[in-house]
Amino acid sequence: MNWYLKVLKNYVGFNGRAQRAEFWYFTLFNFLAVLALTFVDALIGTYSAEGGLGLISSIYLLGVMLPGIAVAIRRLHDTNRSGWWYLLILVPLIGAIVLIVFFVQDSSPGTNEYGPSPKGLTA
Repeated sequence: MNWYLKVLKNYVGFNGRAQRAEFWYFTLFNFLAVLALTFVDALIGTYSAEGGLGLISSIYLLGVMLPGIAVAIRRLHDTNRSGWWYLLILVPLIGAIVLIVFFVQDSSPGTNEYGPSPKGLTA
């Protein structure tokens, strides 16, 4: 939960680096939250079968979209890549696969052009 709150507090921070744990725990919590909110949407009748989401879960996703993009870009910075690589998400299927490979890679040790390692490693 601390990782999730850390990302939300730095919701427009596109500079710096984010560890794997920060990115993946934020992603996990979002997944679980959307599942729970979709269940609530189904219970109260605001779920749309065509869209696959409900009103409450859609509002939540819109609220965490900017922090999600920011942490993804900081994660790319941690692997010593520009945030522009995130635009690969626009390429169907292949782009998402490539980004997942980038996101699971270990941090580049020491300081890179995006700042010091969040792990505290030195070169």
